[in-house]
Amino acid sequence: MSTAIAGPSSSEKVLVPGVKDDSSFPLSEDALDHSDDGLRNPEDASHDSEANSVPIQAIEEQTTKPMQNRVELEDRPKVVPPPGSGHRIYQIDPLLNNYREHLDYRFAQYKKTRELIDKYEGGLEAFSRGYEKMGFNRSAAGIAYREWAPGAKGASLIGDFNNWNPNADVMTKNDFGVWEIFLPNNADGSPPIPHGSRVKIHMDTISGPKDAIPAWIKFAVQAPGEIPYNGIYYDPPPEDTYEFKYPRPKQPKSLRIYEAHVGMSSTEPKINTYVEFRDDVLPRVKDLGYNAVQLMAIQEHAYYASFGYHVTNFFAASSRCGTPDDLKSLIDRAHELGLIVLMDIVHSHASNNVLDGLNMFDGTDSHYFHSGSRGYHWMWDSRLFNYGHWEVLRFLISNARWWLEEYKFDGFRFDGVTSMMYTHHGLQVEFTGNYAEYFGFSTDVDAVVYLMLVNDMIHGLFPQAITIGEDVSGMPTFSLPVQDGGVGFDYRLHMALADKWIELLSEKKDEDWQMGDIVFTLSNRRWSEKCVVYAESHDQALVGDKTIAFWLMDKDMYDFMSLDQPATPAIDRGIALHKMIRLVTMGLGGEGYLNFMGNEFGHPEWIDFPRGDQHLPSGKFILGNNNSFDKCRRRFDLGNAEFLRYHGMQEFDKAMHHLEEKYGFMTSGHQYVSRKDEGDKVIVFERANLVFVFNFHWHKSFTDYRIGCLKPGKYKVVLDSDETKFGGFARIDHNARFYTSEGWYDDRPHSFLVYAPCRTAVVYSLTDD
Repeated sequence: MSTAIAGPSSSEKVLVPGVKDDSSFPLSEDALDHSDDGLRNPEDASHDSEANSVPIQAIEEQTTKPMQNRVELEDRPKVVPPPGSGHRIYQIDPLLNNYREHLDYRFAQYKKTRELIDKYEGGLEAFSRGYEKMGFNRSAAGIAYREWAPGAKGASLIGDFNNWNPNADVMTKNDFGVWEIFLPNNADGSPPIPHGSRVKIHMDTISGPKDAIPAWIKFAVQAPGEIPYNGIYYDPPPEDTYEFKYPRPKQPKSLRIYEAHVGMSSTEPKINTYVEFRDDVLPRVKDLGYNAVQLMAIQEHAYYASFGYHVTNFFAASSRCGTPDDLKSLIDRAHELGLIVLMDIVHSHASNNVLDGLNMFDGTDSHYFHSGSRGYHWMWDSRLFNYGHWEVLRFLISNARWWLEEYKFDGFRFDGVTSMMYTHHGLQVEFTGNYAEYFGFSTDVDAVVYLMLVNDMIHGLFPQAITIGEDVSGMPTFSLPVQDGGVGFDYRLHMALADKWIELLSEKKDEDWQMGDIVFTLSNRRWSEKCVVYAESHDQALVGDKTIAFWLMDKDMYDFMSLDQPATPAIDRGIALHKMIRLVTMGLGGEGYLNFMGNEFGHPEWIDFPRGDQHLPSGKFILGNNNSFDKCRRRFDLGNAEFLRYHGMQEFDKAMHHLEEKYGFMTSGHQYVSRKDEGDKVIVFERANLVFVFNFHWHKSFTDYRIGCLKPGKYKVVLDSDETKFGGFARIDHNARFYTSEGWYDDRPHSFLVYAPCRTAVVYSLTDD
């Protein structure tokens, strides 16, 4: 981290370059005090601005406000709590003492950055509101536009409003690489840039002239017949601006996430809209028993088939599905239904696009990103952020707050965190659990400090917000609070489980499945660090891969899913194991559960985005799909059709979630595995006050099968995967009651006898009836 120079005091005025005094920017009644918005963390303002940029200085002119619905100041949280000691991690995990030098250094860097932000930016709360100064901001007097582009030699604002004339609205550059301009209102009082106008910044760079979409743009669209996107000045009149009506739901104790992609959520071969998702899909999510929806591909991305992971415009909601106000109405409807809304946010990398993304924005490759090979992800073909750069911190931290503040998202799933935390990005590296793999020279401390800061901001200003980090490495302290020395996530996305199921289905016969191996994989997580688990996500649904249902039933899914004809052995096996895999994953795997839309009923086929033929520079030809949307949709009608076997699988998924809602077993402190029988292929475990019995044997059913339990009394069946309505064979008597016997069995003080049919999961609960 660089050493800061002294910034201006709170009493100093810093004028816009080229402006003699503040009178040229008239004040309004709602002006905010930004007198502490001075210098940030530069080593020396005279250094190369490309390497040492500095934040925009305070301008005591008419201060601006965001264009869209603004949170009232009295309702806005003001302060992020100060850093703690960072030492509690050593009490939680004494093994970390062996790496104390690294961890103490990491925490010291985080604490130093917090102190510098406090000193030069007025605190993390103010720092995280970069969107109130950068980009476009309208006031009663006009529109201010600011852009950090230290590598540019000249800049001007162009667009429909000035007939794209680069000489009409020339910008001025301050000492810290920020280009600025203020456009006063028209004579009739109307804004100088009409709502819906196309806008860009024209720059003279070392790479030549360039027209770029403003980095902080709030909306971008692709015109018909054009390839690059256009930035749009989005500032609708009050009557067209969506007003939120419903408060955020409280953070659920048990997190059950429905992972969804709005664009492909239609049953028709088309790009679905926010409004259609709001009206058609959200009620379905609620009915299925999920309490959270996680939205993919929200940040604007020029390449649809990137699944939203090659972001071009970080503050813009994807225009393919509608307007920003349409997205707000979707989120508000979810809140009305009691669903929290998480956003799949991408801060791990950015699109390689030069025309409509951040790459080479100011003509240099080291603007927002590391220069050279360190700034390029060879597998993803994307750019990698320089998290040690002050303006990058402002941009990304403000970006996270923007989505929480402006759109009322309830939290994030941070994508690609493993790639962020290590300079090798997790590529061609196998993590064995050795702590030296996590705390050494391959760790990108700047990136980890950024994650600590953004979690600090999120949890400090939005205490009910949830953060989930996608990490395959298993880094210790990942899901521990920042003040204790952790990275600060609420949950780790446990990615190893899906890999285990694919390994078993693709490489092993049923008789070779090891119960101990399954239990170990499901329960292998760090103490006191919560996990979100899944049997499969969107990754397994993509073309070139296979979902669990496809691994199990393959081509038989096309011809034998109707109830009016007999099932094949592959169908019977597939439906049975599909249900068991999902329940054992939820039951034993973690404190949260995720499912990608459609997989709850074993969605047939894969996801294949529309694409044309490709001729690569290497000469290789890749056949496209004639830009078809046929396999880029979700056939919810199949799961709803009661005459299809898909419906039974969907009903089981629904019952599974309603069971968790009633008993809260995922977050219970009580979990005990009493049996892992390799011969019988049986797993028995307790979670909360429930006893789960899984018989994975392919043909053996067991009568009078004794299972251990902690609590004595009378038990009943509360979930049975073999019920007819779930596509089973009704071999379990739901009217039966099971009485415990005294005496230790499987290291439990009590036990009772059950019938355990082959390929069946049954859950028992104590009962008084």
